[in-house]
Amino acid sequence: MKRIIFTLVTLLIACSAMAQENSSYLFSLEDCLRFAVANSNERKSMELSKESLEVTYEQSKQQRLPSLSASAGQNITNNANGWSSSGNLSLGSSITIYQGGNINNTIEQNRLSMERNDVQLERYDNQLATQILQGFLSVLGNQELLKYQAEVLKTSGEQLKQGQARYKAGSILESDLLLLEAQYYSDSNNVVDTRINIENGLLDLKVLLSMNPTDELGLVTPDTENLELLKATLPTEEEAIALALDYMPDLRISDYDIQLAEKSVKMAKGNYLPSVSANASIGTGIFSFDGNGMNSWINKPTESAGVSISIPIYSRGATKANVKKSQISLEQAQLDHDQTILSVRQTVVQAYRNVISAYNAYEVSKVRENAYSKSFNAYKMQYQYGTITTVELLQQQNNYLNTLNSYIQNKYSLLMQRKILDIYMGKKVEL
Repeated sequence: MKRIIFTLVTLLIACSAMAQENSSYLFSLEDCLRFAVANSNERKSMELSKESLEVTYEQSKQQRLPSLSASAGQNITNNANGWSSSGNLSLGSSITIYQGGNINNTIEQNRLSMERNDVQLERYDNQLATQILQGFLSVLGNQELLKYQAEVLKTSGEQLKQGQARYKAGSILESDLLLLEAQYYSDSNNVVDTRINIENGLLDLKVLLSMNPTDELGLVTPDTENLELLKATLPTEEEAIALALDYMPDLRISDYDIQLAEKSVKMAKGNYLPSVSANASIGTGIFSFDGNGMNSWINKPTESAGVSISIPIYSRGATKANVKKSQISLEQAQLDHDQTILSVRQTVVQAYRNVISAYNAYEVSKVRENAYSKSFNAYKMQYQYGTITTVELLQQQNNYLNTLNSYIQNKYSLLMQRKILDIYMGKKVEL
């Protein structure tokens, strides 16, 4: 009895552990995006970089403040008179009064680097959202296709049974029966392939979400019945470009690159200017003893203060070269900015036209799918009454499958292209 109880307890613990290892999720697109942002290791690494830049920025601001240090020393000497010892204590401070503006420029440079990293994080989020959107819609498209393929497979199975009965009755040839069998196995293979595509698509999506590959992931299907609204709410091409130019992280990163290059030029030129610093210190002897016995005292404090000026005269051309190189970097940053503007405009124009093209393809495929669906249903009825051949039926069935596949692909392509354009315009990604 004890052994049975022990076995049951062990099984319960094992089942509990397995349940904890594997989780089950049912996610909308918005859920996927939130989960990915919260769990992406690459994003966490970028956030750590942000924290490091914040520390650097805060530390650079403290360069305006004076430094303060203290020291204490004790020396022991052995000579002809025996052992002797002496010590001292000092406190010193220094401050940079002027350094060619480099302290302020360094602070500003660190602030710009910190803000630039924030925009890089935003760009990463957009890229991740685009990848997740593509993966999410790809899986949904295959899931919808699988639903129709399963119906077609069921129809093919019924046709095969009817064909077998008609072949036994002598009303169709063996070649017709073989065609029906080939079609059935072809439809079965289509179902298997689509299921594999769904599983692979879900696995790819889990990778993007930084999710355990063994976790179960189900997707919430959005409403795809009113896709005409996607075109009705579409801004003009120029409006889309204007929104993208105001929002696109690539452009803002390019702006920061120019500002950082400008600060580098100022810092390089600052090395031509003198630097001024001040310092002050106070020190005293603390105690002393020799071989004749202990003698302790504190000397009168020694105080000092001063100001120093360092004037650069000749740096063997190093300062001049650094200024020139920083100016070249600034010109390069400005050229890159101009090229980024052109690239953004081109990207948005292409994305906008992809939406128009996807919508037109969706409208055409929607009409074709409806027509071929009705035609296929009519052919099935005619085949049951023996008014058409097996070849004619299967040709119509394949035509229907092709138009159905095209319709589903175009529908989800329209959704994807429209949402990608929304990302470029800085709009929230949602279905």
